[in-house]
Parts: sequence; structure tokens; C-alpha cells
Amino acid sequence: MKKRLILVMLLLAAVTLGLVAQPAGESATTWKVSEQSTEKTPKYVFMFIGDGMSHVQINAAQVLKGNNTKGSISLANLTFTEFPVVGLQTTYDATSFCPDSASTATSLSSGYKTHSGVLGLGVDKQFVGKTITESLKEQKDWKVGVVSTVTLNHATPAAYYAHVPSRNNYYDIGVQMANSGFDYFAGGSVNKAEDGGKKSIYTLLEEQGYLVTDDKNEILSLSSDSGKVYAQSPRLQDGGAMPYAIDMDASDVTLAQFVKKGIDVLDNEKGFFMMVESGKIDWACHANDAASEIRDLLAFDEAIQEAVRFAEAHPEETLIVVTGDHETGGMTIGFASTGYNTAFNILENQKASYIAFDEIMSDIIAQNPNLSFRQAMVLVEEYFGLASPGSKASDDALVLSEFEYSRLEKAFKQAMMPESSRESDQLSYQLYGSYNPFSVTLTHILNNKAGIGWTSYAHTGTPVGVYAYGVGAELFAGSYDNTDVYTKLKTLVGIV
Repeated sequence: MKKRLILVMLLLAAVTLGLVAQPAGESATTWKVSEQSTEKTPKYVFMFIGDGMSHVQINAAQVLKGNNTKGSISLANLTFTEFPVVGLQTTYDATSFCPDSASTATSLSSGYKTHSGVLGLGVDKQFVGKTITESLKEQKDWKVGVVSTVTLNHATPAAYYAHVPSRNNYYDIGVQMANSGFDYFAGGSVNKAEDGGKKSIYTLLEEQGYLVTDDKNEILSLSSDSGKVYAQSPRLQDGGAMPYAIDMDASDVTLAQFVKKGIDVLDNEKGFFMMVESGKIDWACHANDAASEIRDLLAFDEAIQEAVRFAEAHPEETLIVVTGDHETGGMTIGFASTGYNTAFNILENQKASYIAFDEIMSDIIAQNPNLSFRQAMVLVEEYFGLASPGSKASDDALVLSEFEYSRLEKAFKQAMMPESSRESDQLSYQLYGSYNPFSVTLTHILNNKAGIGWTSYAHTGTPVGVYAYGVGAELFAGSYDNTDVYTKLKTLVGIV
């Protein structure tokens, strides 16, 4: 009896000290990973956010870049997948386990949960606290840069400088951007820069001393003497964003170039913080376009290489953190009709993003409103490498099965109808979402042949990885909540 009592007492003591986990549903002790101490404080911090990027998106890029030959398949490492510290963060917000970018970016930038759609405010839509970038600017006089492939008053970049009840308050967000005092904005345009008779956001930026430019030569000439800068992509695509990487040409400024010039503008002895978002990873995943998503993720990795080069020159002063805000699309490697096989090399057949193909089709239909499916298939083979059954296809083309051909023909007929006349039942939404039926069916067929599946046109609740390198990187190991990313950064840089 005494032995049993001693064992019970020892077990209770172990539970109290956190040595034994409690069964699910019991609340006596909560496990918490202790914060590791670091003697050094980073002076230069890079925060890279792949919007919509979780493990599958990353792994898909490694597969495409790797060896797809049967018998000798292998992954190719990305720059950030070789970082020495890897963690895992949960992404839910106060509204849902499938959160949005406004709430998750608020958690990353400010350290608290809020409702989907809310930026920089708490669950009651009241001001809770300043962002890490605002605090660094005020308390340490660091320079601050915000870079994004989408519009700069979109949810994720806005979470680092704005406090509004709705992410759709674009003009108000733009006003706060102009008044932020931050030193470098770059990438996409300002969404809804005009609001009635009010001054344009671009005018407000200029009045606050910003050099506003979309000239490639001027952008590539930026330096520490340029002052405050808003550098906009010379060419804009859907909704004022940078073009997808798959659609870029020599006239474009890449994300890596924007990061490189951001370093030149921000570099100073006091320190800087640069947040870089690859926002169109998310947009491509919403549209279930794997080839475009992967190309943007690889371009994102090239931008991270610029930060690594800087870190190698400042090894005792630099921290790089790479993560996502949430997962988008429910992307999987493996599809029902391909079984255990994958063929990611098939994705190389796609020559344009879904949105670029939509624009090409729109231009052709404007010239030929009676475009036939057979005529459209010529474009399908050119841009997606998919050929009609029985046709004289090129050597690199993939011949569609009769089922795939029939499915694509039905989608073409839907796409040729006015939107108000298209089928709008539950099955149609599952097939096409809110996208052009023809282009989304093309990406689905190509993705499925490669061995990629999708479960959603929206966000999912999948946790996302955190990759860290440099001073204080060890704090980002383990499993934790997205609000802890802010807490760890705050601890490292020494702000209150």
C-alpha cells in the first residue's frame, strides 16, 4: 500500500513539474516549450511570408526542381529548406480554423488573435497594440521595408502598418501606409488608390517624401541615398499585382531584385526590418494552378537567397525567418487516378498562368466571338501541352483521354456563355469555383496528370512550417502558435 502511495505521489509531482503529459481533455498542466535564451541580438531582420504556403507547396517545388526520373527520383533543396532551424506554427484565428490573411498576418505582426478580415485590431475591433515594425521604428529607429508581389495595401503587407476593422478599407489602409514613416515599399501597386474627390494615395506618398517610381532603370539604381521609396512593378497583372513568375519577361523587376534594392535602401548602422511577402503563391493556389504556384515559390526562394547573401556578410547581426500565414487550396501530392505515381515534369508544359491564359482567350474571343472548341484546342496545346485524342500532337504534348476531352469541352461551353447564364449549382462550383471554367479545368487536368490534387478554392487549417537562420534562430524550433512568432521576434530585438 505504501509503495502504491509513493508511486502516486511521484506521478503527481512529475505531472506538476511538466514531466508527464496529461491525457486529452484534462487541464491540470499545459505543455509549453520553454524559450531558449540567446546572448546576441539581431540588428538586421528579414521576415519572409509565403502567403498560402505550407509543406505541400514547398515539397511540390522541391519535386519539380528535383529528379523526376523513375528509379532515381530525388528532391532538390531550396535555400530556406536548408536552414538549420525548423518549427511548426498553427494558423487558426478567432473566427475559424481555416483563417484568412488579415487575421493570420495580424498574429504574426502583432501577437494576438482576431477575426478573419480584421487588420491590426483585436476581436472587439479595438486597438490592442502596435506592430513589431511600428515598435522597431519608434523605439529603436530602425529602417523598415515592406515588399509584396501583390498590392501593398493588401492584407498581409497591411498587417505590418495598418489598423482597420476591415481588410477591404483599401483607401484608409493606403493613407496609413503613406503616414507610416516606413522607408521602403516595393512590389505591386496601391489598390483603389483613388476615393472620390480625395487625394490619390500616390500623391499622399509623394507629399510624405517618398520617391514613387515604376521605372525599372530607376528602381535598379536605388541606394541608401534614395530616401524613402515606393518602387512599383513596371508591369502589373491581375488586380494591380506583379506578374506571376511564369509570365515574367526581361522588362519586369523580379521579387529578388526588389529585395536586393530594398537592402541597398535600408542598410544602415542602427538596423532594419524587412517583411517580404510572396502573395501570388496564395492566388495561384486559390485557382488550383500548381505550375504558377511553384514558379512563384521558386522566385520567392531566389529572393531569400538575397537575404542569405547579406547574412553571410553580416553573420553576427542577421536573422532570417521564413514561414507562411496559412495554407491555400488543400494541395496534395498524389491523386486518385495516378495512384502511387507522380510526373511533375508534365507541369513544364504549362507556359502561362491561368490569368494570363484568360487574357489571351479574352482577346481572341473578342476578335472571334464564335470561336470553336477545336480552334481553342490549338491554344491549349500551345500553352498547356494538352492535345485532342487522335490528333497529330507534337512530340512533347500529352494526349487527352476521351473523358478528359469531354470534360474540357463542357468547361469550354460554360466559359463561352455570359457569366449570368452559366450553371451555378453545387457541382459546378466544385468543378470551377469562381474561376473561368475553361482555364481552371485545364490546370486541374494537367495537375491531376502530374499527380497533384486539390480540396478547396479557399484556405485550409493546415499548420505551416517556420524556417530560421542566423542570430536567435534557435528560438523558432518546436511547435507553437502563430502569435508566438511575434513574441519570439519581440524578445530577440528587445522591444517592449
